[in-house]
Order: sequence, then C-alpha cells, then structure tokens
Amino acid sequence: MSEKVYQSEEEFLKDYDSSRFEKLSLTADTLVFSVASEETGNYRKLPEKKFSILLVKRDNYPFKDQWCLPGGFIKMDETIDDAAKRILKTETNLQDIYMEQLYTFGDVHRDPRMRIVSVSYIALVDKNRLKDHLNSNASWFQMSVLEDEKEIQVTFDNHQENFSIVIAKKLKSPTSDRYEYIVKKNTHLAFDHAKVIVCGIARLKNKIEYTDIVFNMMPKYFTLGELQQVYEVILGKKLLDPAFRRIIQNKVEKTDKVQTGGGHRPSVLFQYQPKK
Repeated sequence: MSEKVYQSEEEFLKDYDSSRFEKLSLTADTLVFSVASEETGNYRKLPEKKFSILLVKRDNYPFKDQWCLPGGFIKMDETIDDAAKRILKTETNLQDIYMEQLYTFGDVHRDPRMRIVSVSYIALVDKNRLKDHLNSNASWFQMSVLEDEKEIQVTFDNHQENFSIVIAKKLKSPTSDRYEYIVKKNTHLAFDHAKVIVCGIARLKNKIEYTDIVFNMMPKYFTLGELQQVYEVILGKKLLDPAFRRIIQNKVEKTDKVQTGGGHRPSVLFQYQPKK
C-alpha cells in the first residue's frame, strides 16, 4: 500500500493521527553537589573539605523509603531547563544555583511504572552559604569515592544512615574514555540513580581541569589552600603544588584581605577572576 501524498501541510496536520505512536514520559533529575568545609573539632586545624550530594527520601511507591535524586515529570508547556529548576525548588526548596545538563538516561526498564526517559542535570553549590532551608525529606550525604580500573565504590553518610554502592566499569571503546556502568551493589538508591551519580562524578572530575566550574562551590574569598582542597576532594588525589598552580593560573586574583583566627597564621585571600 503506497503512502498518501499530501498537497499541503494543513492537509497533513488535519489527517495526522498521533495515536499511532507509543507514548513515553520525560523527567528531569538533578545531582546537587557541594564541596564545603566541615569542622574538625580541633581549633588548631583548618576545617576539612567534604564532598556531598543532596538526596531526597521517597514517600511513595515505587522504591518507597529509598533515597533518590531530586526529580519529577516535565510539563507539556515548559522547557526542560525550566522544568529542572521548578522540580529542584519543589523537591528541595533550593533555587538560583548553578545548573547544567549532564546526560539523558533512557534504559528501557529504568522505571517500573512506564517508559520514562530522564534528562539529568548537575547543580553546584557551597552548602554552607545556602540561605534556603531544605525540605524535611531532603538530606546532605557526605560521599567517599574509591575508584580503580574495574569499578567504583561510593559510600554515603548523613550521620544517620550509611550505605555504599559498587559500580563496575566497562570501556565502551578502546579509542575513548567513555564507560558503560553496571550496578553490582545498591540497596538504598531508587531507579538507576546509582549510575546517574557515578556519571555525574566522572563529568565533574573531567570538567574541573579545563573549565572554571569549580568556583560555583567556592565562597567569594578563599585561600589557595582551601581551593586546592576542593580540587583534591573531587579528583580523589593529592596535587603537587606546581600542578595545582598550572590548573588555576589566570583563574584567581589576589586580594588585600587576609584570613585570621583558628590557631594558624594569617593567609592571603583570593577571589575568582572571570575570563575577559
């Protein structure tokens, strides 16, 4: 049977039957990352930087009482970016923070309710500078990341709950550094959010070495030691001073301010220097 030939777009649209196509739903999920100072309990030591992620506890099925990324369904009359901001505000009460799109996750069985594709975002913030109060079901979890050539282990701790995920890494192509992630252990995270979190960590590690994205997690004024801690926490390794200086050259400028107190010598404060 030959396909009908239309004489105009108006004729085509009048005859168009969208019910011939299967439907899917679209959601937006956001990884809110922070690297912020945590008190050590020793006034002679500088506060330590800790890597954290904001999770929300589900109050309904599926995955009731499990933790997930702030997420929700996108409305027909809003852009994906606008939806992500609205959903983050609704789920956590956070707004006006840095966000960028990460990846689209579309495994066929990622959600037991229906065929759902998720557009994921990364949001970055210094949680100690937040003025918004979190919703009661949202909680910051400190993350500890251990990675080798074969797998990634991430431990989550919010001082009330502690759990880990283990993700196997499979190189997609010998000519690239793109990996397929396979969940080996996950008992506390809903949907495919264990994979999403690992993908977000990998993207953040990659981007802080060639962009200025890290400064979205910094206060206005900071010491070079504090900035180096943030890089080291995200990268999961110590940086030699020459290597660190190469990374931040032309990204910061010295101020006339100094940091005092805490039982240590005063330190010169720097600030972010935007590209001209």
